[in-house]
Amino acid sequence: MSSALPPASIWTVLQDKPFRGMWGASFGYFTANAMMAMAAAWMMVELQASTFVVALVQTAVFLPMFVLALPAGVVADTTDRRRLLLSTLVVQALGVAVLSAALLGGVAGTGTVLFFTLLFGCCTAVFSPAWNSMVGEMRPREELPHVILSMSMAYNGARALGPALAGLWFAWLGSAWVFVLASGGVMGMWWAVRRWPPRAHPLSRLPAERVWGGTLAALRYARHSKPMLAQLLRTAAFGGTGSALWALLPVIGQQRLGLGAEGFGLLMACLGTGAVGVGVFFGALRQRLGLERLVVGAGVLFALVMLVSALSHTRWLVYAALVLGGACWMVVMTTYNTATQGSAPPWVRSRASALHVLSALGSFALGSALWGALASLASLPAALCLAAAAMLLGALLGPLFPLRMGEHKDVTQVVPFEDLMVADAPQPSAGPIAVELSYRIVPGQATNFLNALSLLKAPRRRDGATFWRIYHDLGESNRYVERFIVSSWADYLHQRARTTVADKELEAQLLGFLQPGTSVVLQHYIAER
Repeated sequence: MSSALPPASIWTVLQDKPFRGMWGASFGYFTANAMMAMAAAWMMVELQASTFVVALVQTAVFLPMFVLALPAGVVADTTDRRRLLLSTLVVQALGVAVLSAALLGGVAGTGTVLFFTLLFGCCTAVFSPAWNSMVGEMRPREELPHVILSMSMAYNGARALGPALAGLWFAWLGSAWVFVLASGGVMGMWWAVRRWPPRAHPLSRLPAERVWGGTLAALRYARHSKPMLAQLLRTAAFGGTGSALWALLPVIGQQRLGLGAEGFGLLMACLGTGAVGVGVFFGALRQRLGLERLVVGAGVLFALVMLVSALSHTRWLVYAALVLGGACWMVVMTTYNTATQGSAPPWVRSRASALHVLSALGSFALGSALWGALASLASLPAALCLAAAAMLLGALLGPLFPLRMGEHKDVTQVVPFEDLMVADAPQPSAGPIAVELSYRIVPGQATNFLNALSLLKAPRRRDGATFWRIYHDLGESNRYVERFIVSSWADYLHQRARTTVADKELEAQLLGFLQPGTSVVLQHYIAER
C-alpha cells in the first residue's frame, strides 16, 4: 500500500480553478439529468400510461449504462477523449432541443418521450467513463480520493435537487420547460469541457484496439489484477447487500413509520444529507483509519442502520440512522471507486471506471429484486435483518481480497525498447503468437528461480496472454523456458506496451539467477495451421 496520504479535506482540490469549474459544470449536468428523468416519469403518469410504461422510464435511464459502459470505456481509452465528450454532449443537447420542441408543439406522446429518454441514457453511458477518467487526471494522483469524493457529492446533491426543481418547474410552466431548463446543464458541461479540456494522451503507433478486443482486454485485466479484482468483488458485495435499504425505503416509510409521499422524500433527503455532509470529514477519517478499517467500519455501521430501519417505529431515530447510512454508503463506494481507478494504468483507466459502475449498479439491481422478493414472501423486518447479517459477513472478505491503492510503479507504463529480432513482422491480425523466453540458471537455484518466475504469470495474463506456463528442458537440467500465447501480433505489441515499472522489476530479479555469460533468449512463433 502506498504510504502517501491525501490532503486533509476536499477543499484542497476545490481551490483549483479548472477543477472547481468542472465540478460546478458536473453538478449542473447531473441536476439536468435528474430533472429530465423525473419529468419523463411524471409525464407518463399525466399521459395515463400503464404502470409498466411508467416503469420503463427507469429502464430507459439505466439500461444503457449496463449495455454501453464498458464499450464506451474502450472508446475513451483508445480515442481522443475530448472529442468523444464534446460529441456526446452535442448529441444530447440536440435531443433535448428536439424533445422540447415536440412537447411545446403538443406532438410528443409516450413513445416519443421513451425514445428520447433512452437516447439521453445512451449519451450518459458513453459520456461517463471518459468523464470519470478525465476528472481523475485533473489533479495529482495523491488527491484522487478527494477528487472522486467531491464529484460524488455533486452527484448526490444533484440527485436530491434535480427532482425537486423539476417538480416545481413542471407545476409552474409545464413539462416542456423542464427540458428547456435542463438543456442549460448539458450545454454548461459542453462549455466546461471546451474550457478545461482533458489531458491529451500521446498518440500510439500501435494498431488500434477494436471495441470487442478492448472489452475482452478489460475483463482479462480485471480477472488477473488482484487489486482490481478485489475491489470489484467487494463493491458488488456491498452494493448487493446494501441495496436492501434503498429498495425497501418506500415500504419502510409506509409500513413502519406511517409516512406518505412527502415523508418518503424526507427519508431520501436524510440519505442524501449524510452522503454530502461526510465529505467534510472524509480526509481525516481516511488518514486516521486507513482504507481497510474505514470500509469495514462503515459497512458495520450501515448494517446497524438497516437493523434500526427494520425494527424501529420511532421516526427521529430512523431519520438520524439514515443520515449516518448515507454517509457510510458514500464513504465505502467512494473508497472502492478510488482504489479501482488508482490501481489501473492509463491504458485501461476508463474501462476500470466502467467496470466499477457495472459492479455497483449490477449488484444493486439484482440485490434490489432479491430483497424485494424476500420482503414479499416473508416480511420487511426479516428481509432487512437478513441483509444486515449478509453485510456483516461481507467483512470477512477483507482478508481474502485485501483493499489497496496501486503504487506509482504499478500503474506507470514502460516504453519497450528491446529489439524483437523479427525478420518480417506479421500483419497485426496474424496469430496466434507464441512467445518463448529461455533461461539458463545457476545450479541449485531452481526453487527460488521458479518462485520468482511464477510472479510473472499474473502480469502476462493481465496484459494479454491467453496461456502461460513454465517448461523444464529434459535435455539440459538448468534450462527453463517461459512460454505464453497471445491471440494476434497486434495483441502482443499491446501487451509489451502495457508493461509497468513493477513488471520490469520482476523481470530484473530473474537476471540474478542466470549463469555468468548467459542472457535471456527471446523467440517468437506464429501459428501456421
